[in-house]
Amino acid sequence: MTDPSHSNRNPTASLDRNAGMTAWRQIADRIEADIAGGVFQAGQKLPGEMQFAQQFGVNRHTVRRALAALAARGLVRATQGGGTFVEAKPLPYTIGRRTRFSELMAKAGREPKGELIRSAEITAKEDVAEALGIKVSSPVLELVTLHRADEVPISMARTWLPLPRFVGLDATYRKLGSLTRAFARHEVSDYTRLSTRISARIASAEEAAHLELAPGRVLLVIDSINVNQYGHRIQATRSLFSADRVDLVIEQ
Repeated sequence: MTDPSHSNRNPTASLDRNAGMTAWRQIADRIEADIAGGVFQAGQKLPGEMQFAQQFGVNRHTVRRALAALAARGLVRATQGGGTFVEAKPLPYTIGRRTRFSELMAKAGREPKGELIRSAEITAKEDVAEALGIKVSSPVLELVTLHRADEVPISMARTWLPLPRFVGLDATYRKLGSLTRAFARHEVSDYTRLSTRISARIASAEEAAHLELAPGRVLLVIDSINVNQYGHRIQATRSLFSADRVDLVIEQ
């Protein structure tokens, strides 16, 4: 693997000042070419803004704009305080009767991790009540979760569970980081997919921040309903996936 910190380039010769193209665009094009050519590989951390600034003979603001342009195209991922990384190839994500995030990530050779962002006991609105087969205004447990593979955010989800059936499941999830394992602690030995609906939309500012996406990136939205081993509706979820990080596969 080439070490970008030991580049032999002449810093100022890398840019053509008479090209009629802005410096940030030339820098973005050069980094993109290096990604395509394998100088910077998938998952690799890029040099810092200051290092790029010295290499190209520009200020950090110019480099920042170039990296932002690459992030907006889904080529790199900027993390809060952790630097900028080359986006990895999309992961295959199979949607079928038994969709399990942890199992799919493990199959892809990635380490899965679930994080509880927040939870609350609320009353079911019409869409949630219909999905769970309960009355409007019935109590439900709402979970907002973030799911990572090898520390890369893949999806976040808002899940609704009927109460009092799943009282305390949020605490269980916080401890275990897996809904499947949390369900097992609450006497759900198995669950299957009843329905799936897929759409797309632009990420909100909060969603983009959690998923480490540039503003304006597209999300795949998956609305699903799951039933337990007895056929009872136990879960309604709206999952938001970074469209650049997964390839959805619909299993027949």
